[in-house]
Amino acid sequence: MHHVRDELLDERGLSKLKWRCRRGLLENDLFIERFFKKFSDTLTVRQAVALGLLMDLSDNDLLDVQMARKSLSEVSEPLDCEDVQEVLSMLRKNC
Repeated sequence: MHHVRDELLDERGLSKLKWRCRRGLLENDLFIERFFKKFSDTLTVRQAVALGLLMDLSDNDLLDVQMARKSLSEVSEPLDCEDVQEVLSMLRKNC
C-alpha cells in the first residue's frame, strides 16, 4: 500500500515550503535554491516534513550541518533521523 507521506508534494505545499525555507544567511539561501531547482518536481511529503525540521535550526547551525562542519546530533539530537539525514544529503549534493 502506498503511504501518504511518500506522495509527491503538491504545488500549494511546495509554495508553502519554499516560503518556510527563506533564510537570513545568503549561503543557506543558495543551498536551498539549488535544492529546489533540482528536487522540487520529485519532492515527497515525507521529504518536505524533514526539510521543514531542518528549517527549525538556527542559520548558523543549518549552515554548519550543510557544510558537514557539525553533525545533526551535535546541533539537535531529535533531528538525527533517517528522513532528515536523507534530505540533508540531498542538500549537500548541490554544493
